[in-house]
Amino acid sequence: MRNEGLGSWPARRARKTPHRTALVHGGSSTDYGTLHTRTTRLAHALRTSGVRRGDRIAYLGPNHPSYLETLFAAGTLGAVFVPLNARLTAPEIAYQLADSGARILVHGPTHAGLVAGLPGSTDVRTYVEVGTEYEELLAGVASAAEPVDERVTADDTCIIMYTSGTTGRPKGAMLTHGNLTWNALNVLVDTDLIADERALVSAPLFHTAGLNMLTLPVLLKGGTCVLVEAFDPDATFDLVEQHRITFMFGVPTMFDQIARHPRWADADLSSLRILTCGGSPVPSPLISTYQERGLTFLQGYGMTEASPGTLFLDAEHAVSKAGSAGVPHFFSDVRVVRPDLTPADVGETGEVVVRGPHVMPGYWGLPEETAAVFADGWFRSGDAARTDDDGYVYIVDRMKDMIISGGENIYPAEIEDLLLAHPDVVECAVIGVADDKWGEVPRAVVVPREGASLDPDEVLASLAGRLAKYKIPKSVVVADELPRTASGKLLKSRVRKRFGTNS
Repeated sequence: MRNEGLGSWPARRARKTPHRTALVHGGSSTDYGTLHTRTTRLAHALRTSGVRRGDRIAYLGPNHPSYLETLFAAGTLGAVFVPLNARLTAPEIAYQLADSGARILVHGPTHAGLVAGLPGSTDVRTYVEVGTEYEELLAGVASAAEPVDERVTADDTCIIMYTSGTTGRPKGAMLTHGNLTWNALNVLVDTDLIADERALVSAPLFHTAGLNMLTLPVLLKGGTCVLVEAFDPDATFDLVEQHRITFMFGVPTMFDQIARHPRWADADLSSLRILTCGGSPVPSPLISTYQERGLTFLQGYGMTEASPGTLFLDAEHAVSKAGSAGVPHFFSDVRVVRPDLTPADVGETGEVVVRGPHVMPGYWGLPEETAAVFADGWFRSGDAARTDDDGYVYIVDRMKDMIISGGENIYPAEIEDLLLAHPDVVECAVIGVADDKWGEVPRAVVVPREGASLDPDEVLASLAGRLAKYKIPKSVVVADELPRTASGKLLKSRVRKRFGTNS
């Protein structure tokens, strides 16, 4: 095969295990032979409509087999796949379409109205709606179509994946075929995936972890991915039992909703073998809850720019190193450094930097921003962390979220972890607010458990003796909800804007 990229995966898997189930969606399933056939036909159809090497093909919609078919078809052609966040507004979608220069947009019927209202300022010339229109496109190609003979190398860009935009306008991380392949290999090595894996994909595929830490590694190994259009804690219990799910990924808020559900105590979760969690620091109480249920709860740390796997805490150390993000993935190098890039001492807080074959070459169309985040070949994450004597890394917080109060550095995640241990606190965020004496001081924004009434003074009192006095928030705001991205990440910038004034 001339194709060294993801586009060759369906063909390679089909020649090994054509009759094994690759995808399950609703009441239908797709085996690897059929996935290869459909991907090949879609690639021919896209080429007929004018797609050439380097062209961008965007996808907008919930989890669906057509998402992966479009990804693999683009990779077959040497085109670039652009996954769009299905929960963004029309102006946000229009920005990413225009920024990427996408020429084709494949979209789910759920987004037909949004697509119809998009401004004409994008480069999109062809729109394909999943369903009848999409199937007719494939039907127009001979079922015995020859494989697309396009030279694709590991260094070619495979995906432009936009960052969540928690610190400003989203930037398109260019992930190569090699980046994604090495990341998948890291998952296979460090998670011990097997060919009989049955993964529940309820995290959105447009999120780097849902696609790259779960779906692609399972498909590379020849397992089955059960695609769910939206996460629902109640339905999750049914899906795990029905499909005998062995592997799940979620962000902390997803796993928290599962654990708080009335079915948690009695549900049959015996098939579950691997639970991985990432996207934001995992609260200690949540880790304990899953350990008490007899489930091995694995943590990871990553970023879109690293495809995303960077650190991983394996099963052997899940208890002894609880709260740690682990050690670098097998084919990854990670350091915690001072501002001058010299290694931080054990226990000293510094910035996480990473390098390896899974790290992006740069941001799409942003050479200055790319140069700013690389130093001596290391990608600067902007995340604060410390290491212990054994080399295990503990993520402290975003460097930009750090609060400096009277010259003392305060990391909100440390306070948030303790607040989440309060029985009546479901969600929380700690931000810095201006203070005449100390410059800034912490403020806690908390969301109460349903039916509970939170007393701010009692919440603060629960932290006494557990934190240094300067770290304890000087005020508490009770809120109905906290703003988050579609992938579950807390939007601290919006929390500050909404709750950060002293008026």
